[in-house]
Amino acid sequence: MLHFFKRYKIFAIVMAVLSVIIITMIYTLLKVPKKLPIYQPEMVDKELVDSTIQYVKKYHKIAPFKLLNQNGDTITQDDYKDKIYVADFFFTTCQDICPIMTEHMVEIQKELKEDNEVLLLSHSVIPEYDTPEILKAYALKKGVDDTRWNLVTGSRKEIYTLARKSYLAVKDIPGEEDAMVHTENFMLVDKKGQIRGYYDGTDSDAIEVLLEDIEILKTEYEPKQGWLKKLFN
Repeated sequence: MLHFFKRYKIFAIVMAVLSVIIITMIYTLLKVPKKLPIYQPEMVDKELVDSTIQYVKKYHKIAPFKLLNQNGDTITQDDYKDKIYVADFFFTTCQDICPIMTEHMVEIQKELKEDNEVLLLSHSVIPEYDTPEILKAYALKKGVDDTRWNLVTGSRKEIYTLARKSYLAVKDIPGEEDAMVHTENFMLVDKKGQIRGYYDGTDSDAIEVLLEDIEILKTEYEPKQGWLKKLFN
């Protein structure tokens, strides 16, 4: 009996090692990846959400829009169709948080310059001042890539409605119609027009998290394969 065990000792060790490797690979492949939440109005600070939708629990998406960018071109939701994008609200004469936010948007643009799956979208909260000409000068000064990043303007009402009812991102000014105070929020929007994350646009660490979350979000659009196919590829 002892001779039998000695004879098959190496075989047993090899099989044990192979078993551990296979089990580890299967566990890795079957492990549920991190998935970003889908933000609904009821999940967001009520100060940033229009009162008519504050308690909506599902099906929230960015509404259709039609705005002008820094080149005077009409930009709609179709320009972001099947794209992931990062959105924010700013104005060109802001001397407080906007310069930092824009600097971080430039950083995101640089990090993703080879990634055609991700775009950027910045909305002016003072659209009557931030005309396409003003936005163009600002874009040139900041190094905006027109093919990837739109700075947009439009009617105050449309910007206000998008900010409060779609992106859930700016504060209302009580007693003033369509008046808003923008926040430092960056919003990550998926290919279905759903908000998948909020990030402090003035915080470098938050920008790193945003870039990581973009990569996580992109995995949702990768072709699904069976685990056995993955195992032997």
